[in-house]
Amino acid sequence: MVWSQQKISQFKDRLEQMQKELNDRLEFNRHYGNELELVKDSVKELSNYDNHPGDLGTELFERQKDIALNDLNEAELKSIQQALERIDAGEYGFCKTCGQPISAERLEALPTTAYCKEHSLEQTSSNDRPIEEEVLMPPYGQYDNDEKDATFYDAEDSWQDVAVYGTSETPSDFSENGMLNYNEMFVESEENVGYVEDIEGFIATDMDGSNTRIIPNKMHKDYERFLLDQELTDDDSDYV
Repeated sequence: MVWSQQKISQFKDRLEQMQKELNDRLEFNRHYGNELELVKDSVKELSNYDNHPGDLGTELFERQKDIALNDLNEAELKSIQQALERIDAGEYGFCKTCGQPISAERLEALPTTAYCKEHSLEQTSSNDRPIEEEVLMPPYGQYDNDEKDATFYDAEDSWQDVAVYGTSETPSDFSENGMLNYNEMFVESEENVGYVEDIEGFIATDMDGSNTRIIPNKMHKDYERFLLDQELTDDDSDYV
């Protein structure tokens, strides 16, 4: 593929338009406020002394975001300038690594690119995540037995045993589950402990599996109440 002068001119016009838009944006918002020396200047405060720490944290987050956006725009401007220089040098549209023409589809999507798809600088996507995301994860990670098709005492079980004695969670942290009891403020607190089915919590046998009997406990009362409610519901449906 040999790029025509008309096609190169179209890409040049597009790059110059992108360059103008970015420069206008940075000039309009004063490089996202990064020309201001201090954070307090962005909120027109004379001093940070009387501001709440939470407000200062918000302003710090906004300043960090503005710095990231500014760096991104400046990096885009640099890429555009380099692409325009390649046009002037007659090198635009050809891969810097192999020298072969870059596909039209790739240039349409990334007009600043200097590499073909096969020789792009980022061949793999990184799985690295921001360190602050760790606070959003459960307090236990993936362990050796988590993916095995068997019953193990894993990290989640260990956390639940400790969380029974109290955590820093509040009902507002579990609003989606409708939790109102502070004794249930941990992950999957409704999960049965020591058995799977509810009925296993109050039915017992001897070692031979015979002499079945009921052990009166809270689980047994809750199960009886459930059966009674179910029976009343069924009776009511007969009259409908």
